[in-house]
Amino acid sequence: MSGSQRVAVVEDDAALRQNYADVFARQGYQVEGYSDRVTAVAAFTAVLPDLVVVDIGLGDEVDGGFMLCQWLRAQSGTLPIIIVSARDDDYDIVSGLRMGADDYVTKDVSLPNLVARVAALFRRVEAMREFADPARFDRFSNRLSVGDLDIDGDRISCQFGGAAVDLTLTEFWMVWSLVEHPGHVRSRDQLMQGSHIVVDDATITTHVKRIRRKFKAVAAGFTCIESVYGLGYRWNADNV
Repeated sequence: MSGSQRVAVVEDDAALRQNYADVFARQGYQVEGYSDRVTAVAAFTAVLPDLVVVDIGLGDEVDGGFMLCQWLRAQSGTLPIIIVSARDDDYDIVSGLRMGADDYVTKDVSLPNLVARVAALFRRVEAMREFADPARFDRFSNRLSVGDLDIDGDRISCQFGGAAVDLTLTEFWMVWSLVEHPGHVRSRDQLMQGSHIVVDDATITTHVKRIRRKFKAVAAGFTCIESVYGLGYRWNADNV
């Protein structure tokens, strides 16, 4: 299937951009490379790729990758985005995820690891398509309701107490993974598997914090996502 999947690499270092392009091409992806945000936006305005790998600093734009990520997320709530940057402090990682990135890795990541993360994000997109395929799923099997939560796999939508919760694709699948087994502890590995992503523990923690904040924005007393020390997280519908 990778032959039909288009990966865009936005990186101002020509050698590194070509290196990424070569390794993705060897996996069978169609690869497009861009050296700056303006050129990338012009191309993406015409046709969005299937996945974007983007650096933060792009030429003279110190935070050009953040700006591009935010623009891309406005165009599509489900487009997989991976930030690959030399900047490794918590502020940049949190900022990247806030801008809508699904994953954030530093440039010392091995190429096999990066390829695995790309493949995992594509598997998640495929899983989303399967949810929407009526030939594979019963009409109601891809909707979950637990307490005040209603989550719809067809529309990739989530409501809590009747109010919409604006989740990114990664956040949506993490919530789904928790709600599928209410009251059961889900380890970080299980959350990764359920969300079809490959990230480190710190990134999982950051995503969970953002998910909690988004629920609290519509329900101030929200405490349904519990941390279980040393084990992971669980959804407790009784905590309202």
